[in-house]
Amino acid sequence: MRCTLLRSPRLAVLLLLGCSGSVGRAAADPRWNILFVFADDWGRYASAYAAVDGRPSPNDVVKTPNIDRVARQGALFRNAFVNSPSCTPCRSALLSGRYFFNTGQGAILRGAVWDPKIPSFPLMLRDSGYHIGKSFKVWGPGTPADAPFGGQAHAYEKAGRDPNDFSEVATARVRSGTGIAQARDEILGQVRANFDAFLADRKPGQPWHYFFGPTNTHRLWVKGSGLRLWGINPDQLKGKLPAAMPDVPEVREDFADYLGEVQALDAYVGVLLERLEASGEADHTLVVIAGDHGAPGFNSGKCTLYDNGTGVALVVRVPGGKGGRVIDDLVCLPELAPTFMDIGGLTPPAGLYGRSLLPLLLSDRSGQIDPNRNWVVTGRERHVDAAREGNLPYPTRALRTPDFVYIRNFAPDRLPMGSPGRALSPEALASGEVEVNTRIGFADYDAGPSKAWLIQHRDEPQWAWHYDWAFGLKPGEELYDLKKDHDQIHNVASDPAYAAIKAELAGRLMTKLKDAGDPRVTGDGKTFDRMPYTVVEPPPKPGSPM
Repeated sequence: MRCTLLRSPRLAVLLLLGCSGSVGRAAADPRWNILFVFADDWGRYASAYAAVDGRPSPNDVVKTPNIDRVARQGALFRNAFVNSPSCTPCRSALLSGRYFFNTGQGAILRGAVWDPKIPSFPLMLRDSGYHIGKSFKVWGPGTPADAPFGGQAHAYEKAGRDPNDFSEVATARVRSGTGIAQARDEILGQVRANFDAFLADRKPGQPWHYFFGPTNTHRLWVKGSGLRLWGINPDQLKGKLPAAMPDVPEVREDFADYLGEVQALDAYVGVLLERLEASGEADHTLVVIAGDHGAPGFNSGKCTLYDNGTGVALVVRVPGGKGGRVIDDLVCLPELAPTFMDIGGLTPPAGLYGRSLLPLLLSDRSGQIDPNRNWVVTGRERHVDAAREGNLPYPTRALRTPDFVYIRNFAPDRLPMGSPGRALSPEALASGEVEVNTRIGFADYDAGPSKAWLIQHRDEPQWAWHYDWAFGLKPGEELYDLKKDHDQIHNVASDPAYAAIKAELAGRLMTKLKDAGDPRVTGDGKTFDRMPYTVVEPPPKPGSPM
């Protein structure tokens, strides 16, 4: 029997019983509540992933028992990607269900403006009768009138915003004499009170959607906080960092501090789950946990199209669904928009290129469930304004398949992380400014100790390639063989042995971009080089799935 997607979870379940096995009765109830945890700059880092990594990784070190619990009770996505490894374009794609390049000025970070003509799933859910609310970050720029979540009109943050700065707040309280456990509990209390206030505002029987968007995994965080606040020994990361990162004490400590913020995120998840269960609505609530791109201020992470930049954690628990599943299908986070619309009984608007994940979520299988979900497209344009002369973006697109990553760099004469500015000056390095001021130079690479270390050691033969990898020019085409090069550091685009596969992937990528109406490959191709620019609508014909 062929599985066909219907717009109601109840109807979808009845149909899927014939092709995916049974799920619990609760999954057949329409209009589930939706608890969505979406963490800023959180890549694919959770201890649940250690068992599926197949190699030493930071997931052997980080401890996330609450996220792991959701994975045990639901599904862990092994191959989830964002559409763009930069906050605003990623979130524009997520909230609209479009490719980032089909969101007008939402396709960039600095200078972004949300186009109110583009529907967003939270407001669609609200207009269909859902009680919606958010705490912390959903979409950065804009005003309450034009933001895709209604701005601050649906904010629940009166109990406090300290969870956005866990290490800074906790460290300050500890220094003032508060114990670590008490400092942690005070911050978690704000998570609890904000969520409780949201739940208290709903009408009896009203379905709800709560968007919890902490920013603590975004820099800056306190140096040494991973060890002091969470007991994460940086030496445990030796031999486990991605290959593009220098495996040295300074970088290991920096990454341990990042993992400390991941563990704070996990503690937040624990509070939300506890309050959800106390409300009596856990059996009627979809729980989704994900991040908006890779780790900031590290090689091959945020603002790159390598897996460490675009690959993210995605853990989902379906009411009544089978737990303990690991899904290998390649999925892109904008596909959450039609998924949430399905759950709300809504018809997705025109212009979406993603497919609902509901069939995957309602299946009882692991592994590759849908054989057609074997690729995703990613890309980026402008991140930080004025990162390079003329405020020009860094235009790249990539096609990710199970075996390869193919990247097309449309402007290989531009520096991928921006112009060096003052970042190379001895004064900036000596003063520590490179560690705290992203805009000092190479502005598309977040400031921090790892960035400073790379610059300080750029002339040493052992580490020069790490510096060049981060900040040097890239060729027009990159190709990585994932079976031989998991960390994507050996570009084989010029290897004759890969000529046929490179040509095939390049052709597939360009076809998909043209079909989707990507302004970078249609017209004169310079839409994103100009500011401001207008929305380029996708073609009216149905697009291929994301």
